Amino acid sequence: MTRQELPKAYDFKSTEPRIYAMWEAGGFFKPHNDPNKPDFDPSIKPFVISIPPPNVTGELHIGHAMFVSVEDLMIRYHRMKGYSTFVGAWFRSRGHCHAINGGA
Repeated sequence: MTRQELPKAYDFKSTEPRIYAMWEAGGFFKPHNDPNKPDFDPSIKPFVISIPPPNVTGELHIGHAMFVSVEDLMIRYHRMKGYSTFVGAWFRSRGHCHAINGGA
């Protein structure tokens, strides 16, 4: 058995375009229930994640990076499974700033 050496650093410039093209060609980014198509069924619910606004202090921490990564993973997974997906920002004065600004 031959031994293959792995590069010391990940070369995304040569890897990512090839994989992304494979995903696009396979239709992984096309929802099976597209609202722009005539066979759209509104009873099939999309996968939706609401993103909260920045915190009051304005300081980011590792938890923000972790949750954004998990949300991204969940959206990509559901999109590749054929679900319509949506990532939306929260509406004004909703989220963990809501109590501080008096619910306005």
